[in-house]
Amino acid sequence: MSFEHASVTKGLMMACALTSIFSGVFDVKHYLHLQFVPHLSRHYQYWRLLTHTLAFSNSSDLLLAELLLYGVAVHIERQFGSVKFASFVVISALLSTVLEFIVLMLLHRVGVNHITPGPFAVIFSILYQWFRLIPSAYRFRIFGIHLSNKSFTYVLASQLALGHIPGSLASSCIGVLVGYIYRSEVINIKTWRVSPTVIRLSSRFLLPLIGSTRPPRRLNRARPERSHSTTESINEEIITTAPSSLQRSEFAAGDGTDGSSVVREWVNELTGRTDDAVSRIRTPSETEITQLVSMFPDTPQDVIIATLQRSPNVENAVEVLLTSSR
Repeated sequence: MSFEHASVTKGLMMACALTSIFSGVFDVKHYLHLQFVPHLSRHYQYWRLLTHTLAFSNSSDLLLAELLLYGVAVHIERQFGSVKFASFVVISALLSTVLEFIVLMLLHRVGVNHITPGPFAVIFSILYQWFRLIPSAYRFRIFGIHLSNKSFTYVLASQLALGHIPGSLASSCIGVLVGYIYRSEVINIKTWRVSPTVIRLSSRFLLPLIGSTRPPRRLNRARPERSHSTTESINEEIITTAPSSLQRSEFAAGDGTDGSSVVREWVNELTGRTDDAVSRIRTPSETEITQLVSMFPDTPQDVIIATLQRSPNVENAVEVLLTSSR
């Protein structure tokens, strides 16, 4: 699978990786932490509602998120189209931020006081669309439990959701709720699209940074490509099941000592094949015909003449007749 028709997904994956790496290199991870008490309730640092979704706090969360985005978001972007998918990501990020603030405000007294850094809600919102839109390719059973090929993706998602309970689980559930709201049209948000100006600027400045999204070129040749070296091309051995021209000439001339050469000659005579080796028919002399008739009295004369015509000499014709008489 490639990133063909999935430039937004590739950009999202690159952004998550770069921001997570830079936050660790420059030691700014403490700005990604979000708690209702004291960050929001006492210090009024509401900007943390936006910054906590920019990067992951550790490499294991980043790895799981990248695997999920590659296996899930590519299919959804191809279903939606890049413009609709980008609009969906923006809506999911904004709506999940609002819902996370509400959840922290309502549940901070019962233990849900912080939200784990990272775009958990966006990823699980995309996962919900994948659950609804993409069918399973095959199903199987393990110890009587019915599973499908999508079960492996759900295992990765559960590891990401249960990694930092309760913050990661709360953010994951909010993402699923956002995906449901977008899908069910409870509020009319499916028709909103990113403005054309943003699309033009992104295509001009951001798309070159993402790089090519074309799939690798697949050759339709069964054999490997020839080397440009003259020596290698001369010494290259071509494997084929067809006999070589020298072998065909030997069989047609009757040089073989087995019965296959005679059978091949008779087939050529019956079918009227005019190969180069077969078409060179010589005219035998009366002495040669008389000699072979005396040697093979039980063989018809026309067979002897035909054998002499296709043999370079009398000795070869004698060998052919002896082989056919066995």
